[in-house]
Amino acid sequence: MILHLKENITEEHFQTLAKSSEGVGYIKDGKTVLILSSKVKTVPESLTSYVDEYFVTDSDIQLASKTYTPEKRSIKIGSETIGGSTNHTMMMAGPCSIESWEQISQVAEFLKPLGIKTLRAGSFKPRTSPYTFQGLGEEGLRLLGKVREQYGFNIITEVKDSSHVQLVIDHADIVQIGTKAMYDQSILKACSISNKPVLLKRGFGTTLQEFVQAAEFILSGGNENVILCERGIRTFENKTRFTLDLAGVAYLKEFTNLPVVVDPSHAMGYRYGVPDLTRAAVAMGVDGLLIEMHPAPEKAKSDSAQQLNFDEFKSMYQSLQPIAAAVGKKIV
Repeated sequence: MILHLKENITEEHFQTLAKSSEGVGYIKDGKTVLILSSKVKTVPESLTSYVDEYFVTDSDIQLASKTYTPEKRSIKIGSETIGGSTNHTMMMAGPCSIESWEQISQVAEFLKPLGIKTLRAGSFKPRTSPYTFQGLGEEGLRLLGKVREQYGFNIITEVKDSSHVQLVIDHADIVQIGTKAMYDQSILKACSISNKPVLLKRGFGTTLQEFVQAAEFILSGGNENVILCERGIRTFENKTRFTLDLAGVAYLKEFTNLPVVVDPSHAMGYRYGVPDLTRAAVAMGVDGLLIEMHPAPEKAKSDSAQQLNFDEFKSMYQSLQPIAAAVGKKIV
């Protein structure tokens, strides 16, 4: 149950009410929101005098539910907007990892003329093996800041653990929480007290319920700027890296009020299949795409098999425009 409380409640009083009712919530922009378990179906008597309005939900997908907010949330990213009533599909493209200024400036020089405004690249890389490239860390963030300053891109980059959440928040326009960090409540809660847009990736063994409930940790702290990203789940199939769950994308679009992004690169794991999956995602009218590309994929320090080269990316990008137009969208 979601409760909108009266405006004259102080922070101290609010915290007392939250504790006594076993709820969580926030006071922000003149709005006081208290969230109780979805098992609660009637307003507790102890809270009745403080409530302006309330919303009953079927599960602990609450703030993200269309039962609460029927309209899709609109999230401002630099001069661009994702979600809401916009007809845009935001392209977020770049290498898996930032490796050097030479590499990332080549990517920027390539993407800029295409009209793409959001560049992705990882500085902190949560790798499966401890013996592989772990990213440039703070130096990578500084280089991404230089890319923003010189080329005007919005930057999306990943947070790996709670020790550097604030550092990424300070440097990025969108904070990416990856599949391995999706359950890390210290990261989720740190992002919840910021207004910085957060792109939350679905864990590869995570149900849709669990996925959106992870988003609820961020939303319930007062950060309304959450984007969901489907990046493939682990199934019995071993010919692809993961299985892109477009059925899950349909569910998220239908029942949640959050913008939905698709990452075909990690789902497929091999560059030959990325363009087809990307076109399928565009045909579904998704709000954004997360695509890996690299000046020389065969030399990439991480995920080389799934990154497109410049020619492959350009060919795919051009093929997306008529598909987007057919479903009333525009690639930005």
